[in-house]
Amino acid sequence: MKEIRVRCTLTNEVLGSLPADPDVYKKFIASKAPDAQTLEQEVAEFGEDTVLDNKVTVFLHDNEGHPYLYDYQVRGFLKEAIGFLKKVEGTECSKLKSYKKIVDGLIFVEERKIPFMTPLGTQVPAHMMGLCQRPLRASTAQGERIALAISETVPAGSYVEFTIKLFCDEHEKAVREALDYGKYHGFLQWRSASKGSFIWEEV
Repeated sequence: MKEIRVRCTLTNEVLGSLPADPDVYKKFIASKAPDAQTLEQEVAEFGEDTVLDNKVTVFLHDNEGHPYLYDYQVRGFLKEAIGFLKKVEGTECSKLKSYKKIVDGLIFVEERKIPFMTPLGTQVPAHMMGLCQRPLRASTAQGERIALAISETVPAGSYVEFTIKLFCDEHEKAVREALDYGKYHGFLQWRSASKGSFIWEEV
């Protein structure tokens, strides 16, 4: 089995993608949100828990509050990147057939939990994390609607390290190509705005 030890260094902040525990953010929304008036109106209409569940996304955290990725989130990135590059003639990814089944059954990440690390090699602490607030626009039967989305962030310069295991050596070039694509379309949320983009190296 081929193994590639990978370090991905963020070139842009990455946004948490999991629903938050509403209790963590109730006080924040009530007191610190820049458009709290709008949020209060939404809370009154839809209920506090519904608004928070829909609008706040976070990372997984260990007992000390350090954020981390799960292995399936890395594999999800690989699947999406290969899917895009498969459409580009002449790429290694374009040669793969049934690429989703290949990632699901033949390409794995060894570590279950993958901590975000600072440039100094320590785990990213809670105080280094931020919040990204952005408008979400949607066309509805009532017309255009704009809502606020809030996500935890891990800053650019942080990195993750993990081991990719390949059952077939022939897939290695496509995986490396997909990792290169992370410079343009990276991990987790708001990838279309370059959030979560990274450069990688073998270590």
